[in-house]
Amino acid sequence: MPALPVRPELAGVEPYGAPQLDVPVLLNVNENPFAPSAAVVEEIARRVAEAAHGLNRYPDREFLALRAELAGYLALESGVELTPEQVWAANGSNEVMLHLLQAFGGPGRTALSFAPTYSMYPEYARDTQTRWVAVERASDFSIDPAVARAAIAEHAPSVVLLASPNNPTGTALGLDVVRTVLDAAAEVAGGCVVVVDEAYAEFRRAGTPSALTLLAEHPHLAVTRTMSKAFGMAGARVGYLAAARELVDVLRVVRLPYHLSAVTQAVARAALAHADELMAQVGALRAERDELVAWLRARGLQVADSDANFVMFGVFDNRRTLWQGLLDRGVLIREVGPPGWLRVSVGTPSETAAFKDALVEVAGL
Repeated sequence: MPALPVRPELAGVEPYGAPQLDVPVLLNVNENPFAPSAAVVEEIARRVAEAAHGLNRYPDREFLALRAELAGYLALESGVELTPEQVWAANGSNEVMLHLLQAFGGPGRTALSFAPTYSMYPEYARDTQTRWVAVERASDFSIDPAVARAAIAEHAPSVVLLASPNNPTGTALGLDVVRTVLDAAAEVAGGCVVVVDEAYAEFRRAGTPSALTLLAEHPHLAVTRTMSKAFGMAGARVGYLAAARELVDVLRVVRLPYHLSAVTQAVARAALAHADELMAQVGALRAERDELVAWLRARGLQVADSDANFVMFGVFDNRRTLWQGLLDRGVLIREVGPPGWLRVSVGTPSETAAFKDALVEVAGL
């Protein structure tokens, strides 16, 4: 077989992916553990059946009905009024992020973030031939505003990625940090887009604000969300963002034609029609998370404060051994984050109990 002309930066690289194993307790990829109710499934089936009658035609390219309903949801969830044209959606927030890097990154440009953070960010940069810079977070996984401002001044990025709550640490950012980053980005010659990734925003603790409240003041801000987590729609692959219309219009340039299928749009709209029911599960997951944090700390472990639906804990001399011990007992968590730390998703009460029992046995707590 002749050699393939693989781009040098892709040679030998393994594709992204957390383990997908058939074990009783799956707590490794921050999924919502609650399956859609019969009523939600019925609504999805009805809407997909309606869409199926028109599958010989391309889907609605601008999907303004879905964008309007997403805007309506954000108005209720965060109190921020948006027009449909200020909302964008794609196949998961991963594709939304890729659109952002395609539009504002590229050769000769820089994307900047603060590590540890979501492991896909450098891959978006790599795939768009954007230079990647990761600045270390403080020891408590927060971001020092002065450090952020200095890093932006030094590297002059065209894109800054801020995850809040952050994955894998669960750390939420105060709006003072976001404002500092926005002000510093406004001083970058040629412009800089600040992306606040709020994939886990619905799980944030009371009093933790959303960066959506800053949109009206900052046209270079984009706030991304997903239906994978709080809505329990990970299998539907729907992510979205809110931003100034001018920013959204640039994303429309780089998207693939008809990128959001008619079936995906139907599923998303069905889920939004049941937002109240689906969001009712979020409170239970928050309470389960907070109880898990307290339980882990009571056993002498370090635990990062979490505003997400997962908890990062440690520190272990050999985290791989502990991860394997849990897996041997039917509990799959994630070996990710700084050395010595592990991350566990918040599951159902029975799943959390199974995790606790396995951890006590493996770690001798």
